[in-house]
Amino acid sequence: MGRSRNPRHERGAVEAVTEQVDGGLARLVPDRERTRGWTLLIDGAPQSYVDLDDPAYLSFEYQRRLGHVIDLVAPPGKPVHAVHLGGGALTLARYVAATRPRSTQQVVERDAALVQLVRRELPPPAGARIRVRSADAREGLGKVPDGWADLVVADVFSGARTPAHLTSVEFLDEVRRVLRPGAVYAANLADGPPLAHLRGQIATAAARFAELALVADPAVLRGKRLGNAVLVASDLPLPVAELTRRAASDPHPGRVEHGRALLDFTGGAAPVPDAAAVASPAPPPSVFH
Repeated sequence: MGRSRNPRHERGAVEAVTEQVDGGLARLVPDRERTRGWTLLIDGAPQSYVDLDDPAYLSFEYQRRLGHVIDLVAPPGKPVHAVHLGGGALTLARYVAATRPRSTQQVVERDAALVQLVRRELPPPAGARIRVRSADAREGLGKVPDGWADLVVADVFSGARTPAHLTSVEFLDEVRRVLRPGAVYAANLADGPPLAHLRGQIATAAARFAELALVADPAVLRGKRLGNAVLVASDLPLPVAELTRRAASDPHPGRVEHGRALLDFTGGAAPVPDAAAVASPAPPPSVFH
């Protein structure tokens, strides 16, 4: 299959890169406004955005919200141990490397062909301590030592759906195992009306973590449209006030729910065990067009 010249060698490259990967047809599309900005799509669904000249630039709304969590997980600039479940174009791993130099990161990405494409066409910065493991997210998480991570980020989609085995209390038990005491778990969740998946995921996290916060577009929280919500969880109090301020100042302002209001939002949903877990709802094709 034909592809463009390598964008890492030509700042002026404007052709898209198209290649079959394990998860479907991958396409790297250049940004006409940012010289070395690229969007990764899989089967037409946007997955990641990377600016090779400015890895701290986060284009996608949900990734900016995860960026706020990364900014607040430790004092500014302090290196962290981070685990990323789902790699995409390594956008958030690049962000951590840029904003917290000398951080040590493990990325688990099931799609080995996608990993090779990203490494070749959008190589991470030299010296970034980013190890990428081609494995299922839960399997890869199982290889992380106990209490190793300051942060675990889950951003895993297969066919635009979060796989069922990454939605259960047993999965969160594994997340807790690799987190050091007081560390933070953050997950990108997608749902639309009637928000049954999102409510169940909040109830599931509440069964395993003492402190929760949810960041989302107000229209998504009202069940008006499908969208992303970032769930943040820890055993220690979260920086809710600062997270609220940052989310409100985004180009598309987000709302933060926490405490009793967030638990009430679940509407009595029950925690999800492995035996009852299902994938997140499939978005309608019109979402990506």
